[in-house]
Amino acid sequence: MMGVDLRALIQPVGIMRIMATILTCMCFSLVATVGHVSSPYWAWCMFTWCFCCFFTLLILILEFTTINAKLPFAWDDFTTAFAMLASLMCLAVSIIYPTFFTCKTCHRQIGASVVSWVCFGVYAGEVALTRLRPSGQRSGFLSTLPGIMKMLETFLACLIFTSLEEGQFNSPGLQWCVAVYSLCFIFAILIILLTITQLTSFFPFSFDKLVIVYNILAAVMYLTTMVIWPLYSFRNNKRPSGCGHLCAWDKLVVVTFMTIFNVIVYTLDTAYSIRLVFCVSDQ
Repeated sequence: MMGVDLRALIQPVGIMRIMATILTCMCFSLVATVGHVSSPYWAWCMFTWCFCCFFTLLILILEFTTINAKLPFAWDDFTTAFAMLASLMCLAVSIIYPTFFTCKTCHRQIGASVVSWVCFGVYAGEVALTRLRPSGQRSGFLSTLPGIMKMLETFLACLIFTSLEEGQFNSPGLQWCVAVYSLCFIFAILIILLTITQLTSFFPFSFDKLVIVYNILAAVMYLTTMVIWPLYSFRNNKRPSGCGHLCAWDKLVVVTFMTIFNVIVYTLDTAYSIRLVFCVSDQ
């Protein structure tokens, strides 16, 4: 029988989630009234606000109706991970949207940008509250450093995909880069899903060591893209004189920097995983 838990709405975390739902709804409503803009960055911003609004509302409904207690995964781990992901996504769009789509007379766009920054603050506050666990309470995978780095890897890959455009992959080098971005993204998502659904115990070998092998391969593959992408993208390709905010050349720069950031994250993930499996577990 389904019950009702009013505490899900009146506790500090619940109040923050209600605020986040309202604020994200305000963001995409303000931007929607301005009209559609044919840009992958605009689509990413709208997706972010809709995604955060929908899942925050879903979390509120599931906790209010106590259905979350019947779900076959660690609920606290999932909600903490979602708050971290929403914080990252809101931070990104709070930078992207005012950079590309606002002006001095664009009042609704400025309003959406300000509200988006408030959304980021609310989600960051939720992360702070949910991370303050009582001493001795165990955290799930997504609340640990390896889980956070896995989410960061997939998030940076999403930003890379957003910046890619058709017609940029006419050379084998760039095609290799896109293949690396896609494969690493898919396997990172797969690792996250297998871990939170607790299916790793069914593997006939050490899943942690398999993840280490994957992390090493992903770090090396990303390292090759860090060299190949700018080499093939900017060779005999200077920035056009009339290049505006949505210039395709600037997107090549965004992909380059996101690739560098992901190389750093994958390297740190690899080093920490090796330390965790071979050093800490042997003590």
